[in-house]
Amino acid sequence: MTLEVGVLGYRFMGKAHANAMARLPMFFPDAPEIQRRVLVGRHEEALSDAADRLGFESIATDWANVVDEVDVFYNLGPNHVHVEPSVAALEAGTPVFCEKPLAPTLEGADVMAEAARDAGDAVPAGCAFNYRFVPAIRYAKRLLEAGELGEIHHVRARYLQDWLVDPDAPWSWRNDEEMAGSGALGDLGSHSVDLLRFLVGDVGLAGEIDRVSGHLQTFVEERPTEGSSAQNDSETRPVTVDDAYTAQLEFENGAMGTLEGSRFATGHKNDHVIEIHGSAGSLRFSLERLNELEVLRGDDRGYETILVTDEDDPYVDHWWPPGHVLGWEHTFVHENYEFLSAVESGSDFAPNFDDGLAAQQVLDAIEESDDGGEWVEVG
Repeated sequence: MTLEVGVLGYRFMGKAHANAMARLPMFFPDAPEIQRRVLVGRHEEALSDAADRLGFESIATDWANVVDEVDVFYNLGPNHVHVEPSVAALEAGTPVFCEKPLAPTLEGADVMAEAARDAGDAVPAGCAFNYRFVPAIRYAKRLLEAGELGEIHHVRARYLQDWLVDPDAPWSWRNDEEMAGSGALGDLGSHSVDLLRFLVGDVGLAGEIDRVSGHLQTFVEERPTEGSSAQNDSETRPVTVDDAYTAQLEFENGAMGTLEGSRFATGHKNDHVIEIHGSAGSLRFSLERLNELEVLRGDDRGYETILVTDEDDPYVDHWWPPGHVLGWEHTFVHENYEFLSAVESGSDFAPNFDDGLAAQQVLDAIEESDDGGEWVEVG
């Protein structure tokens, strides 16, 4: 059986997932056979050019004409178009893979998760948290599940970028609350929350995030539109989301956590760091060194750097000889393989829409805490 795939969105994430689909037959021969059937967008000329480059057979300018005509629907558009097309596809019985965050608001994420539950287990609905599919993160998960770090006491996650430091950096939909929902919190914080839930949220490790205290900050209140300058006030648009956030977390087992995300951290391009400290050891991961995992165990007096590129490491046997490193784009290949395999078999996939909703509940509580200046219980 060949799965016909429809994709909404052809820019950043559209390219990432189309690249992943193109690599599957070469490196994952047991992956389902797929056909990149139709690419969906608003502007027909740009859409046609993108379809040619990304390997799609046809184009459409109305997602409503696509969701019930394909076997799988990818929603890779801006956050504000996540809800309606995804729900429509699920109601038509079409499996959906949606980029993160699941929705711009908690209410929207709740609607999407409910639609996924109503569609049933045979219609997978995946949320694209691609960092779950980094081999070093999977390796870390194994260590944690084996109890090698003992009882979890502290967790830390920081995700730092600097692409908005310049006040002349142009305004985009990511700076608008109605379209994005939030700024660094939703864009970067959703990844951090999901990884912490994935790594230590299981019963017996730390449990779910119980309550939060958060702080959000916007450093530049307005930005120039594309092609204009910040010096011309008539050509600027307001920034209505956060540029940076911090949060304190308390987990169900009493473990403490801290989160930080910023698009204003000068010198940091895409720096996502996870640290977990337990009674018997610790681990540390950086996305900027994504083939490495730093681990401290037992009586060690320093961290051991493990190069996660051996043949028996997660996913590595599909790629190059041991020691040959993988990159950011490979995480999309891994998650597409897992999701499309789940679609073919009608089996469960994680992270699903309930995982996306759980992350959204934490993000919403952080915003509520910032508004009220007090700790807020999640959910």
